[in-house]
Order: sequence, then structure tokens, then C-alpha cells
Amino acid sequence: MENPVASAITSPAVSADTPVGVSPAACTAVSFAKINCAVSLAALQAEVEMLLHLDEKNNSWVDHVNRNDYHGGWDVLPLRCQRQHVNAHPILQGFAIADGDDWENLPVMVQCLEIQNLFAQLQCPIKAARLMRLKAGAEIKPHRDHELSIEFGEARLHVPIHTSDAVSFFVDSKKIPMDAGELWYFNADQVHEVYNRGGEDRINLVIDCAANEWLRAQIQQAAVHG
Repeated sequence: MENPVASAITSPAVSADTPVGVSPAACTAVSFAKINCAVSLAALQAEVEMLLHLDEKNNSWVDHVNRNDYHGGWDVLPLRCQRQHVNAHPILQGFAIADGDDWENLPVMVQCLEIQNLFAQLQCPIKAARLMRLKAGAEIKPHRDHELSIEFGEARLHVPIHTSDAVSFFVDSKKIPMDAGELWYFNADQVHEVYNRGGEDRINLVIDCAANEWLRAQIQQAAVHG
């Protein structure tokens, strides 16, 4: 059976003899990679349920602003943002993420101990974080996030929390074999698209990080040995 992570590597191929964690160029062709982490899926799901309950009062979920990139419902709950936007509208907290070096957890994160546990396992600078909900029957159209990949010093990580076999996530025409509770890097600079053909909403934790040597090593290890 074909290794799904190895199949995400295009030319030039990554050799098993390539030193780990040395050069960004070593990961140039990786479309996606599963990164080791230890989390409790049940605890993550309980925290999401708590946040959904809070939102019945606070209305903190906001529709994704790139409306041409999706069909159906796709919305975002900010969890971490630039410090200057901590008291701003959720749209700024969730989408003003292009620049800046001063990031802070939003107050709601005090109640999210399992998400904090996941953050603590990432030995790289964490920038923005949010929950992203793709509602039942919705789709994210093929698009690219320009220069959002480790080759450009940025990395986008996903942890599916509520998902199903009816959700398909493609990068460079290759399907990521994501399961709930797993941590995945994907190359957002490549064309990607997502389809939720099921009857339940898909909710992922999405984390943007600075791509340091540790993270490049994790990605290369997954690409070579996954």
C-alpha cells in the first residue's frame, strides 16, 4: 500500500540520508506531513463543545472573509491573535494575521487546557490560532495562500477535532489522510481545496507558526519515515 505521506513528496525527492533539521530546502516539495503530538481527542472535543455553548451568548464565530473561496458555511472562532487586536472585533482577531511578531492568547483560552497542552508541544513560535468550521455540505474552492509554507518561513498546522469520512482535504491534487486528533502540516502555497459532503460540521484547530529548525525537522522526519 502506498505511504500517504511519502506520496505527498514531489520532485526533487527527499532522501533518507538527508540530514534532519538543517535546511529549509530539504522540505521544499512536501505537500503535507503528519507531526507527532500527544493530545486527548475527547478533551479537545469537550473544549469545542464548551466554546460552541459560549458562542450562543457571545456570537464570536465570524464568517470567513474570503467569500469567493468557498460555497456554503465556513466560519472562524479566534483563539490567539496579535496583541493589538485582543480587545478588537473577532474579524480583526481572526484575519489580521499577515504581519506582526507580538501574539497573545485570547481570554477564552484560559478554559482550553488541552489546546494549551498542544501549544506547549510545539517548539516553534506560535502566531495565530483559531477554530475553523466548515459546515455540512460546504466546500472550500481550489485556491492558494501566497507564500504560506515552510519555504517562506511560515507553517499552517491543522488538528481535526470534529470530522468524518465525508470530509476530503486535497493539496496539490493529493488527499491528506487526516483523522481526528492528529496534527498535520500542509503547504498552503500549493493549490488546496476541502469538501464536507457529510451531514455534520467539520471543525479543525488551525495554528499558524514560524517555521524554525525544529518544525522543519518534524516535517522532514514525517516525509521520510511516515
